[in-house]
Amino acid sequence: MRSWATLISDVSFSTVCSSVQIPTLIEELISVEIWKHKVFPVLCQLKDFKPKSTFPIYLVLHHEASIVNLLETVFFHKEICESAEDTILDLIDYSYRKLTLLAAWSTNGEFPDLGTLVMDQNPIELQKQAEMMEFKISLRALSVLRFITDQVDSLPLSALTRMLNTHNVPCLLVELLEHCPWSRREAGKLKKFENGVWHVVPPEDHVRMTKLDGQVWIALYNLLLSPECQRKYNLDGFNKSQLLKVQRCIACTYTQHGA
Repeated sequence: MRSWATLISDVSFSTVCSSVQIPTLIEELISVEIWKHKVFPVLCQLKDFKPKSTFPIYLVLHHEASIVNLLETVFFHKEICESAEDTILDLIDYSYRKLTLLAAWSTNGEFPDLGTLVMDQNPIELQKQAEMMEFKISLRALSVLRFITDQVDSLPLSALTRMLNTHNVPCLLVELLEHCPWSRREAGKLKKFENGVWHVVPPEDHVRMTKLDGQVWIALYNLLLSPECQRKYNLDGFNKSQLLKVQRCIACTYTQHGA
């Protein structure tokens, strides 16, 4: 018997294929992102901006998360990825921006407090809550990028160039592995982010790989071991030194297992 998750995924895939153009969806995603970062902060700074209801703003802020969630669900399918056509470059750029944000959070050791987006808040409070949403959106963008790397053999050369040379995604993925933004310590306890919330991890599960860890490792595997990627990637001294940090991640895991 098929699981509910499989049925929902198939329904989403069928719906998107039949009634929604993936390029239009990606363009909508970029438009919302631009509005959120360029227009919304300006509105919040206007002294005379006192809307009777902030519900329309709530809808726009939540719209980005909804689109990313949908793309994460359907981009598992090769046909969906190929149907993005030239807008796949925009989606790669978008995912790169989100992953860079994750890397910045983990490097600084600062993470936004996660909360629930409430519909009728004043604009300043909505702005704070929008920042909270960025973390979850960025993690979903990681999954989307991983699904894109699954199709490296069928992607246009411009997409590979964008990931490998323009953005140097392999080195960014190594940085995420090294600093692990979905893992942190609080009051001496290890916490990991799974299923939308932070969980305290018992000592026996400290080295257990999360789904997010797996997404990074799979994306690295796709980008580094694909023959086409190996031909295009500029493996210079800097990139080699960065990629060799993966050995440290593996060695650390083995050491902890041995302990």
